[in-house]
Amino acid sequence: MNSTASPDQMASFAVMLRTALGDNLAAAADSFVEMMAEDGVMEFPYITAGEPVRLNGREAIRQHLASLSGLIDIDAFHDLVVHPSQTPGVFILQMRCTGKAVTTGLPYNQRYISVITVADGYIVNYLDYWNPLVLAEALGQAVPVLDAPSVQS
Repeated sequence: MNSTASPDQMASFAVMLRTALGDNLAAAADSFVEMMAEDGVMEFPYITAGEPVRLNGREAIRQHLASLSGLIDIDAFHDLVVHPSQTPGVFILQMRCTGKAVTTGLPYNQRYISVITVADGYIVNYLDYWNPLVLAEALGQAVPVLDAPSVQS
């Protein structure tokens, strides 16, 4: 989850994660950052230039999320679907996030797929698939238009 959320919005995200992952998370882990293992990793395969592809450790994750705070005013995380995994401790989540960019007021309608690995009550890996073009558009940045041909059968 590319977090551009405020602390309150991150709390809403943490509640959603708690719902999805349930008893697999340590009871004492109340916030998203606390749900991460001390040496947990977040990865962003689809990221824009200048952004980290990988964050190593809880403190790096905390600092990164703090640096993004205030970009997007999130209304809600919703349409959560937890897909079954054949691998113990691995969860595949699909969700949506709606809101608007603070500086432009433009809508932010993001879809996420997250592959989350939990061990000993903490998230050890959070692989976050999201579309950075959705964020760029909400921030009023130029977004390339793809003129993809139709595929006919």
